[in-house]
Amino acid sequence: MPINADIIGTLAATLTTLCWAPQALRILRTRDTKAISLVTQSAFAGGVALWLIYGLMIGSAPVIVANAVTFVLVSAIVAMKIRFG
Repeated sequence: MPINADIIGTLAATLTTLCWAPQALRILRTRDTKAISLVTQSAFAGGVALWLIYGLMIGSAPVIVANAVTFVLVSAIVAMKIRFG
């Protein structure tokens, strides 16, 4: 039985998206952002936004959902870095 490419994409998207949740939750809990690079996180957020646009353009649900959730998480990290220093 061949594995559907959307299944692989969905699994990959789930793993790479969920990896940001612990970081965001830790920052919310501790308010400690000194180890986080604002430039790196901002550049990553920009890249994720572009992936989201790409997903919308090609109509790929795994790309759209993963990057929408990742964008929210990474944007929250950027906002907390700006707020908490």
